Amino acid sequence: QVQLVESGGGLVQPGGSLRLSCAVSGSIFSIVTMGWYRQAPEKEREIVATITRNGVTNYVDSVKGRFTISRDNADNTVYLQMNSLKPEDTAVYLCNTYFGGVGFWGPGTQVTVSS
Repeated sequence: QVQLVESGGGLVQPGGSLRLSCAVSGSIFSIVTMGWYRQAPEKEREIVATITRNGVTNYVDSVKGRFTISRDNADNTVYLQMNSLKPEDTAVYLCNTYFGGVGFWGPGTQVTVSS
């Protein structure tokens, strides 16, 4: 059984920072690609960043230079460091992985960027 639980969301002013964490249970963490997605109200879910088991990262253009994805394979945790936050970053952020053709998602954590 694979379970993902996000934490670290909250309310932050524009220009501020947050660090999201996603704890993954199960024994697959070290061999799978991990991803962060986000879903804003009335918008489609979009991928934000991914990191392979070897640490290769990819980002959506809108967060390049501001967000950093990382992982700790010893701790089964993936992180998303978010700097220079903008109001348009407001969304529910979800952690994701795929294994054996099955997608696994966490419940999400709310990030609100507002003054």
